[in-house]
Amino acid sequence: MMENYQNLKQLFDGFFDQYINNETDSPLSLSIRKGAFEDFYRMGFPTNKIEKWRKTKLKDVLDLPYTINTSDRLRTQQQKSIFECEINNLDTDLFSLLNGWYEKSSENLLQGVIVCSIREAEQKYPELFSKYFDRMASDRSNGLIALNSAIYSDGYFVYVPDNVACNRTIQIVNVINATSRIFVNTRNLVIVGKNASLSLVHCDDSLSSFGSFVNNVSEFFVDEGGQLDFYKMQNKDEKATVITHNFVEQQRDTNTHANTITFNGGLIRNDTRVKLAGKGSHADVMGLYLVDREQFVDNQVKIDHAVSDCTSNQLFKGIVDENGRAIFNGHILVQQDAQRTAAYQSNNNIQLTDTASIDTHPFLEIYADDVKCSHGATVGQLDEDALFYMMQRGICERNARMLLMFSFAGQVIDHIKIPAIKNRISELVSRRLKGELSACESCELNCENPDSVMTFEIDMSKI
Repeated sequence: MMENYQNLKQLFDGFFDQYINNETDSPLSLSIRKGAFEDFYRMGFPTNKIEKWRKTKLKDVLDLPYTINTSDRLRTQQQKSIFECEINNLDTDLFSLLNGWYEKSSENLLQGVIVCSIREAEQKYPELFSKYFDRMASDRSNGLIALNSAIYSDGYFVYVPDNVACNRTIQIVNVINATSRIFVNTRNLVIVGKNASLSLVHCDDSLSSFGSFVNNVSEFFVDEGGQLDFYKMQNKDEKATVITHNFVEQQRDTNTHANTITFNGGLIRNDTRVKLAGKGSHADVMGLYLVDREQFVDNQVKIDHAVSDCTSNQLFKGIVDENGRAIFNGHILVQQDAQRTAAYQSNNNIQLTDTASIDTHPFLEIYADDVKCSHGATVGQLDEDALFYMMQRGICERNARMLLMFSFAGQVIDHIKIPAIKNRISELVSRRLKGELSACESCELNCENPDSVMTFEIDMSKI
């Protein structure tokens, strides 16, 4: 499979050789890397012959030349200011990844909460690492997941001990700022202990337009009675490719809320898999994607109801303009013993032009008989009657269209539980719909002049 990408084969061979002789990796990590590398060479990259990848074409971006950042020593004062960009300022405890490497030493927050790099966690917290690492993401049927397990450079590790409520939101900013096209593999592990709670924000940003391929795998374990709020914001340049795999395992009486907001990007694919493994668990998996120009966004969601008495809710909304393309594939699996399941799925889209493309595939797979499940999908245009009604009351057509789109998107935003994050995302969505939010590299906020003030025609977040 790899013979079509000789440049990448040589690149990965050289990078993997570093780990074979790397004394800092534990025997467990090396064993996982070796097995995953063999799996990757057996499978190769996903192709359009695989059903779930039939409409996500990677060939064009894989044919491009890439480099791999093998050094974690890139810190400068100028680069430090990257992570103070207003786009990411949400009044949080801020941590960062730069070109695939964690940019801080470990920090022990209040009440024993740990935030550090995944490499540091392997050395300092071997019991946690060996117990949970690769537990949820052990799927080797996907070549990109196997590649990530084989040659991940770094990533973040978050641990919240039992009975601890992490009151401050933790924000991770994953930034690409390179002078050439770069291939990055990051690996993250988040553990929420029994009766603990965590709010986590993950931001994918670009500060250069040379192009990048980010292959990210994140594992989330939520123990009994735990709560996890996870928000992902993606604001990438149009030459960026981002492939994200999020694996969530929930134990008894847990609650997980995941919300992915895609503002900009070239080719973005988000694959979220949730396993409800304990009775009384609940998962909300939601997303909003705003797509225009030649952008492509693919959201794949699978919620596995493995035991009885669990509930889940999927809500994804998209606005697609110009030549943009959006894919949604939602899958609810109710296993044979998962009686008294309640699972709901909805995907709604607005197609603004005839050249935009939307494919939606809601899917139910049910093997139990005592269940309440539903799914639905819509693709439509802006309501012309509502548009006419607003214009008759003195609102210009441009603002009327913006208000209708913002109201449509707001149904996802309204599910954000943290007021500060909800207000900030509302503002960013409003600016994106008005064309005032682009990737950071060309952002009108002008990061070099943080005192500059922008004024907007209408503050839609107050309406």
